[in-house]
Amino acid sequence: MAEKKQVEQITSMEEDFAQWYTDVVKKADLIDYTSVKGCMVFKPAGYAIWELIQKQMDERFKACGVENVYLPMFIPESLLEKEKDHVEGFAPEVAWVTQGGLAPLQERMCVRPTSETLFCDFYKNEVHSYRDLPKVYNQWCSVVRWEKETRPFLRSREFLWQEGHTIHATFEEAEERTVQMLNLYARFCEEILAIPVIKGRKTDKEKFAGAEATYTIEALMHDGKALQSGTSHNFGDGFARAFNIQFTDRDNTLKYPFQTSWGSTTRLIGAIIMVHGDDNGLVLPPKVAPTQVVIVPIRQQQEGVLETAVKIKEELESNGIRVKVDDTEKSPGWKFAEAEMRGIPVRIEIGPKDIEAGKAVLARRDTGEKSECAMADLCDTVKTLLDTIQKDMLDRARERRDRQTYTAATREEFEEIFAEKSGFVKAMWCGDVACENEIKENMAVTSRCIPFEQEKVSDVCVCCGRSAQKLVYWGRAY
Repeated sequence: MAEKKQVEQITSMEEDFAQWYTDVVKKADLIDYTSVKGCMVFKPAGYAIWELIQKQMDERFKACGVENVYLPMFIPESLLEKEKDHVEGFAPEVAWVTQGGLAPLQERMCVRPTSETLFCDFYKNEVHSYRDLPKVYNQWCSVVRWEKETRPFLRSREFLWQEGHTIHATFEEAEERTVQMLNLYARFCEEILAIPVIKGRKTDKEKFAGAEATYTIEALMHDGKALQSGTSHNFGDGFARAFNIQFTDRDNTLKYPFQTSWGSTTRLIGAIIMVHGDDNGLVLPPKVAPTQVVIVPIRQQQEGVLETAVKIKEELESNGIRVKVDDTEKSPGWKFAEAEMRGIPVRIEIGPKDIEAGKAVLARRDTGEKSECAMADLCDTVKTLLDTIQKDMLDRARERRDRQTYTAATREEFEEIFAEKSGFVKAMWCGDVACENEIKENMAVTSRCIPFEQEKVSDVCVCCGRSAQKLVYWGRAY
């Protein structure tokens, strides 16, 4: 009964999705709460997922010319205030340092909510000539935003992320880099996290403070809510003008350079949980699973069982697979339930009878399907199975997203869908922020993005009925 109780401790996602999410992050041992309100401890199981995300994303960054740097975490107030729209956008979330040791500071400093202003201050000493451009930088760090309501991975007062910052000689180069990094995020989510996304541009109301254009990838969670999963911003030359960054161009004239920034955060872990998880806990895509295979020895006290399990582990590890043997003194049933809770993609069961027959039992976490495999074929079979699980998880997530994506041609259809269902709704918009505000205020629905792939589902705005040319994805979001 013990192993069954562990699974029953998770609230059903159909009963209470928010509580289900909290149960999973706690019982899968990903995080712990702290006495620092609004902040969390990444436990080894949770941080290991972030390490795999970081490693694989960083490799992709470097492959397209990105270099890593690290800038201070404190920003003087005078520096932050140089770009008016930017400071106004972040003012409600800024945490301020007013004292150093026992003495008050002559100028208060904020703990970075983002680093555009610091990079601008840095660029002033780096960029003088067109020969110095472009600069394509990224930093892995934490930021602080004083959120009123927090939720593990999705929203916390301090969170881990990467923030890329680039500076270019022309607007066209900056725009190319902005879109390039958004596409990188989209491919990463689909290829590594098995999460399908919608790519598009944010409306002016929803764009990043100080940006000329913000591009986003939007994912749909199991409960039909959207999650912004990565953004890329084109700042034009606005920050360069505010900070008086100039360079001598090829024609020997002074010009202002153009900047971008782009970022993704630990909320990607929350996305993995809410896209793939089930009522038994985590379901991790193999490419970000800290343990891809767990070997559970059956009757491990009998001679040869543990030795065989270890031998299998060593063979799999030599082929680049992340493996552990669960040789704890718990019952096999408990070990199965724990492996399910932690989302380990493949479980290998090996006991005396299996060894005698020269085979092992494989169990998939994503489907629960079991199969037998000859011991001699185990390594190749597991490698193929991990690839199959990765692909199947993306296919299922895409099918569910498409099933929860609706089209509304009229305001009545729009309101009816959001009253009865959850998911993305594709509908036309006239471009007037008043309509966007009305939809948000009356229905608690926001524009998620103007997708790159445009369709025409009607001729009129879903809110006001006037002529409309832009298709927008709308939804309720985290």
